[in-house]
Amino acid sequence: MVEPQVNGRRLVSVCGKGGTGKTVLTAMMTRALLDSRRAGKLLVIDADPALGQLSALGAKVTRTMGQIREDIIRTARRGNKDEKAEIAQKLDYMVFEALSEMDGFALLAMGRTESLGCFCPVNSLLRTAIGTLSRSFDTILVDGEAGVEQINRQVTQHLDTLMIVSDPTSRGLETAAVIKDMVVREKIIDCGKIGIIFNRVAGNEALLQQAADRIGLRVFGWIPQDAAIATYDLAGRPIMELPADCAGLTAVRGIIEACVLA
Repeated sequence: MVEPQVNGRRLVSVCGKGGTGKTVLTAMMTRALLDSRRAGKLLVIDADPALGQLSALGAKVTRTMGQIREDIIRTARRGNKDEKAEIAQKLDYMVFEALSEMDGFALLAMGRTESLGCFCPVNSLLRTAIGTLSRSFDTILVDGEAGVEQINRQVTQHLDTLMIVSDPTSRGLETAAVIKDMVVREKIIDCGKIGIIFNRVAGNEALLQQAADRIGLRVFGWIPQDAAIATYDLAGRPIMELPADCAGLTAVRGIIEACVLA
């Protein structure tokens, strides 16, 4: 068997307005990376508390980062000094324990917490986990929370590639523009490459290209309106099981080759 070729380590994040299809796109990217045999050790992180990526990948997890945080809180509240010190030393182990081994890749889910309030503490824990896990994986693919909060909370401090997903709507483009300004102008995170992927495109590429030019974003690619993807998504079937000749999956393979593996 020929060993897959791996060209260094890479951290890729997918973000965008809710409803643009970024979760489905991330699942197709996972499939394309696996099929390329050049991703090396692949980790997919579902950073959205809604856990939509699990159904798209056809995956189940037994532990989430939210549950790890709850364990830490319970120990801090009732544990003695020695127990608190022990759980602090075991944090890296607990992160690896939360990994779920899938067919060809590992999966880490952010998940919800039992405690009320914002997700900032879980995001902080997730940021620490990404730093720890980056030493053990060649490619990390992050499916971010919808909107701009994942960027604003700095779940990752450095990215090799940031992919902003937009549908052909003014609202999707407005969110893309805000994210771009946060990264490029405000420098909230350090990012090597940033670009936009248009999803559910139906013959309006010229207008969308003009819109991307006005925003100042490189177009990473176009995902066509695809009946197969819509059918799988509606039926709750794993996107990973799409036919190999699916038009949307073919487009994603091109994006992966040009923007991630190149």
